[in-house]
Amino acid sequence: MSLLLQFCLWSALGGGEPAPDVVVVAPRPFHAALEPWVEWRQEQGHVVQVVEAAGEASQVRAALQRVAESGALKYVLLVGDAWPVESQAAAERGVPAYHAAAEVNVRWGSEPEIATDNGYADLDGDLVPDVAVGRLPVRSAAELQGLVARIRRYEEAELRGEWRRRVNFVAGVGGFGAIADRAIEAAARSIIGQGVPACYVTSMTHASWQSPYCPDPARFRETVCRRIDEGCLFWVYIGHGQRREVDRLRTPEGAYGILSADDAAKLRAEAHPPIAVLLACYTGAFDGDEDCLAESLLRAPGGPIAVLAGSRVTMPYGMSVLGMELIAEVFAGGSGTLGELVMRAKRNTLRAERRDAQSQAVDALAGMLSPAGHDLLAERREHVLLFNLLGDPLLRLRLPEQAEVIADGRTAAGSQLQVRVRSRLIGRAKVELVLRRDRLPFKPPVRRAYDESPASRAEYERVYTLANAGCLCSREIQVEQEQFELELQVPETARGACHVRVYIEGRASDGSATCALGSAPVYVEGKRLVSNTPDGDEAGGE
Repeated sequence: MSLLLQFCLWSALGGGEPAPDVVVVAPRPFHAALEPWVEWRQEQGHVVQVVEAAGEASQVRAALQRVAESGALKYVLLVGDAWPVESQAAAERGVPAYHAAAEVNVRWGSEPEIATDNGYADLDGDLVPDVAVGRLPVRSAAELQGLVARIRRYEEAELRGEWRRRVNFVAGVGGFGAIADRAIEAAARSIIGQGVPACYVTSMTHASWQSPYCPDPARFRETVCRRIDEGCLFWVYIGHGQRREVDRLRTPEGAYGILSADDAAKLRAEAHPPIAVLLACYTGAFDGDEDCLAESLLRAPGGPIAVLAGSRVTMPYGMSVLGMELIAEVFAGGSGTLGELVMRAKRNTLRAERRDAQSQAVDALAGMLSPAGHDLLAERREHVLLFNLLGDPLLRLRLPEQAEVIADGRTAAGSQLQVRVRSRLIGRAKVELVLRRDRLPFKPPVRRAYDESPASRAEYERVYTLANAGCLCSREIQVEQEQFELELQVPETARGACHVRVYIEGRASDGSATCALGSAPVYVEGKRLVSNTPDGDEAGGE
């Protein structure tokens, strides 16, 4: 039965029944495996219509447009691999990829067409997504059952655990020239520093052997996988990519892998899987004959719970804008579904007027680095097509609660810093004094020559750990009431821009187990004293 025919039957038999706010497009062999997901979403209050995938992408889109005429449609879930219409196994494999003409990235060697699911979200042809769309690129009913079970465990897990306050970044080397690379790295650090609230813990793993954020190059792949396995809210890669892997860390003595599709089966993040964002070329090329990196990561039992990735050649400016808008939606917009957050980030990316200071700074930088006559709005439009969500668009993103933190705006090294905290939780609290993210706790070493000796490799690990630490002091206490106070002993060696960061894990008055985060800025007037840092300089050095 065709998708259009099933829609007509639903319209004729529905009578006074409410119109669906969720449409699932799936091949018939997957319908039985979808039943637990449909029942679960209906228990949450959604009206779900499952229809059979058949025909070309334009036919699927036309049927969705008819469903959307009711005004109720909010989500579209595509189930199965993308496939060419001429494939004999088409009706048994999944939903075809929608293809749009490329205008900008073809100048940098990309294919003339972009594989995108945005065609199923943009129902009026203006490129702006009207509904949230996501794809589960499974190849069998058994894979679908396993992925649905993982999604449900993720949503129903208690809202607690320090992994929920972590955001881990991995950065490749731009390769656009020294000046452009430094500018892109500065922009990425700005996104991290300004976009992710200070109450969250971030890490950076940089694929440059000269960076203090580079671990032992020989263990780089292991470190990247560990950053996924340890659990985090988001795991983000920024850099070059290919269909099956991201770029390599290159040293004067050779190259080391960062992450490939073959690593997916080795991941062990079952208990606390992250949402992965791959700001890189081709890593989300879901329409290829071979599984792309994003598909491999999502299908892995110990991999991410969802992946946002680009399907063709992507560009630094377009990715930066989309990344900034996604961060803003996640951390300023509060809890919601992942599909809604991605949809709103794409809509904001397409805004013609960009008046805030950060957007104007990124636009100015892109204007300097781009060829004359390059259309920045056209590049942003193309990245709305390029980036697709592989995952459930109804996935509920539950962020920690907000805790109110009050601390003196200025304090002195060696003094006692008074901190007051208010939240609705009773349990365990961790209160930390941390450096602002754009600062290191030491003067970074200057690496002019590459050394693979055991001593040098150990030094890489030590500097990498310290660079990602940033915590000057901390205290843990048991919280017995919703408001509490404590004192932090500010180290003699601290100085400069810092934050007080608070994490509370416990139970609310309604008995629910949850966690809360909060922060407050503090400036430490420091003393110049020698401390145990890589170069013997003072902690908090700038």
